[in-house]
Amino acid sequence: MNKHHFQQWILEENEDYIILNKPPFLSSLQDRTDSEDVLSLAKVYFPGAQACHRLDKETSGIMVLSKSEEAYKNLAIQFEKRLVEKIYHAIIMGTPPARKFEINKKLQTSGKDVIVHPDGKPSLTSVEVIEAYKKHTLVLCDLKTGRRHQIRVHLSSIGHPVVHDYTYGGKPIFLSQIKARFNLKKWTDEEPLSKRVALHAVSIKFLGVDGKELKFEAPYPKDFKAIVAQLQKHGR
Repeated sequence: MNKHHFQQWILEENEDYIILNKPPFLSSLQDRTDSEDVLSLAKVYFPGAQACHRLDKETSGIMVLSKSEEAYKNLAIQFEKRLVEKIYHAIIMGTPPARKFEINKKLQTSGKDVIVHPDGKPSLTSVEVIEAYKKHTLVLCDLKTGRRHQIRVHLSSIGHPVVHDYTYGGKPIFLSQIKARFNLKKWTDEEPLSKRVALHAVSIKFLGVDGKELKFEAPYPKDFKAIVAQLQKHGR
């Protein structure tokens, strides 16, 4: 990857912010195990860039970078006051108990992972069903707090982990599980429809430096779009 790849991810840019549609499998910030990350590539494109928030490595979607200290502080204050609206789409296992509900469970870091714990930090996620299939569901998650792995842990805690999220109990989707009369070619192994946590940051809304409301949306990447298409076609 290089500067030119980075420019392809830009959804919108103004004098204060660069709005990206982050691809999956790329860390937001520098990671010792990766040769590249979003922020390092951003600094090649615009040396003063700062990451206003982060997405998990496997999560795709909206990510905001600031181009000045003023712009960074403007958004940081809104994150702190929980004024930023962050919407995610997730493909989960099973069918949740209602069309709309909230998960209000405290979360605490435990080693590399996150757990539900009575001594953890207050965490709230609003969930709404977009489409229900036989064995899976496409849901919208509105993050009311911004804890690490919040959506993944909250959904797992109610028995509906995100697809392919091995860390928190999610399993992959195979076409043979949802398609009738599925025939696998002889001497081949079936690959899962998804090779990463099926989570996409679809939109963000906040106030710009001038006080005007800004809202940005990120279309699904190819892999997420393909899973939804297969579920719509075969998973009902």
